[in-house]
Amino acid sequence: MSSQTSSYPKEVVDPHHHFIDTINNPFQSFLKSLAGEVSYLPEQYIHDVIEPLSQIGVTVCGTVHVEAMPDCGASEVSWVEKMMSSAEQSSFVKAYVASCDLTLDNVEEELDRVIRATPSKVRGIRWILDCVGKFQQGNTATHPATLRHDGVDYLKSPSFERGLAHLEKHNLSFDLQCAPIQLVESAATLFAKYPNLKVCIDHLGKPRRLLGDDLQDDGGINLNTKPDEAELDMWRKGMKAMAALPNAYVKLSMMGYAIPGWIRTPERQALLKSLVLETIEMFGVRRCMVAWNWHVNGAVSDADGGSEIGPDALELLDKFMWFFEGFGEEDRARLFAGTAKEFYSLE
Repeated sequence: MSSQTSSYPKEVVDPHHHFIDTINNPFQSFLKSLAGEVSYLPEQYIHDVIEPLSQIGVTVCGTVHVEAMPDCGASEVSWVEKMMSSAEQSSFVKAYVASCDLTLDNVEEELDRVIRATPSKVRGIRWILDCVGKFQQGNTATHPATLRHDGVDYLKSPSFERGLAHLEKHNLSFDLQCAPIQLVESAATLFAKYPNLKVCIDHLGKPRRLLGDDLQDDGGINLNTKPDEAELDMWRKGMKAMAALPNAYVKLSMMGYAIPGWIRTPERQALLKSLVLETIEMFGVRRCMVAWNWHVNGAVSDADGGSEIGPDALELLDKFMWFFEGFGEEDRARLFAGTAKEFYSLE
């Protein structure tokens, strides 16, 4: 353990994690086509995150389950809620960010269906948007979710904007997962039109492979310490544009996407720390929240396939404590729980 133990927060909210079971859930056929037969259920999350944190005196006082590309958002929410209400599970999931394709002609009907699945817990909607063109097997910053719409940038779609306008009526937020160039070119302009719609940027704004791949072609560790300045500049411009919107928040999560294998070397860790602190400087602690993004394992949760290693839940907490070493207790409490509680109306 680190020397930060005495300063650990008493409680955390995890505002971003996923449960999946492509083996048994017919509504996860798209996810199954991408990931195959895979399962990650509440008992595994309890074992991986809740219990280890509890053992050092940190209580996970609530979580937000975020959609995992289901074929039907209402079915996914109903499935998780049924697991949470079972005798074997404590109901730690306090809210849902559900899936809904906002470009649908019947988007109001679809939103109503999602909300009816669990009226007291649906807080927001996510539809993965990170797209710089057609998907090319990870060779671009285009997420495989865009295979659902063949590489079309929804942030530039009038039909998406029409659907987005319905969220405000239902008092729903939007989780924004997109590529940095989209933050610059379309997201900031779009969300400025809806000042009463809360939007949370997922995964640190997703700067991509700033130091290159985790490993070299021969399997050795990539020791590059010079970041991709063009990618970094694009990310910085986009995040600053979004930070200018009072309704925009950001999740400090999935940091291995920015620097795959960041826990391997002090230099990588230092660069990642600087990105986290720069993000907090842009948005302020009241609009930033720590998220674990847990599913499958630590490596996948951290790097989304970009590395075979990643911190476990306690290691990640220790790294955040190091990132926040210059912050007071009140600010750390805000980052670990307060912002998420406020954004997702958990209290």
